[in-house]
Amino acid sequence: MSLELELAAAQLAELGHPTRLGIFRILVRAGHQGVAVGEIQQALDIPNSTLSHHLSRMTKVGLMAQRRDGRTLYCSLLFNNVETLLAFLYDECCLGLPSASASQSSCCD
Repeated sequence: MSLELELAAAQLAELGHPTRLGIFRILVRAGHQGVAVGEIQQALDIPNSTLSHHLSRMTKVGLMAQRRDGRTLYCSLLFNNVETLLAFLYDECCLGLPSASASQSSCCD
């Protein structure tokens, strides 16, 4: 199994948990500037220790990063890594299949 396939599987596994998917969606909305951990905790209404666990798992697979500004810890999505994951998922779109007719919808349009 290639390292690329293993990383994609690990990232998708982490996004397969409802809380982490919720965090992901918050981070997408926050954009590149990120969002304070306290705001994520408030939005999801979960204990700090639980949130810390989920953030750690997402950081470990390269989906997000954290930075400290004074006493505030911010989380931000690693958009380049997410784009790489999406590109991996679409990389072989329509390869090896007969040409789709003009009336069919295709990811390769």
